[in-house]
Amino acid sequence: MADTLVVDIETQNFFTDPSVGRDNFAALKISIIGVYSYLQDKFFAFEENEVEKAAELFASADLIVGFSINRYDVPVLHHYFQKLPEGKKVDLWKKERLDILDEIELAVGHRVKLDSLAHVNLGTGKTGEGSHAIELYKNGEIEELKSYCLNDVLITRDLYNLGKQNNSLLVPQRGKEEIKKVNFNWQRRLFPI
Repeated sequence: MADTLVVDIETQNFFTDPSVGRDNFAALKISIIGVYSYLQDKFFAFEENEVEKAAELFASADLIVGFSINRYDVPVLHHYFQKLPEGKKVDLWKKERLDILDEIELAVGHRVKLDSLAHVNLGTGKTGEGSHAIELYKNGEIEELKSYCLNDVLITRDLYNLGKQNNSLLVPQRGKEEIKKVNFNWQRRLFPI
């Protein structure tokens, strides 16, 4: 049976690092891959040395859900998955993807932060920033890093569920106090809530 996965990754470095360079996804190194599986109703946190186990989970997915995954998570993961031995590679670009940020940007013409979206829709927020995740990794605080990453996965899953249930999300408008109800048709996606 096919699975729907919600994903968020954290990296050991970022494009702002002099050794990386802008849009050089091949130079980014994964620290944590956070995943929620609808089929198993379970959260997973894979470290860089567990990429092959993560790829097995992604191989069974028909739909990958995330926040800004088309611009960050999928390119980084795809690079890693293509370095695996033959028979274990996974082409994430051939998987159906629902990028919540892309859907919002298409609907309202601007981007919004995951934290802002979570606050207006779920009454909760992120537990830190991406730059903080890099510091956690550098300090060897791997359990805290996993917790941070999986909290983002939880928020993204809950936003996806809410968007499917209500066919809409509330979206804060950039530079304004206004919050706009934005309609989506995510029911067409493969996995039911």
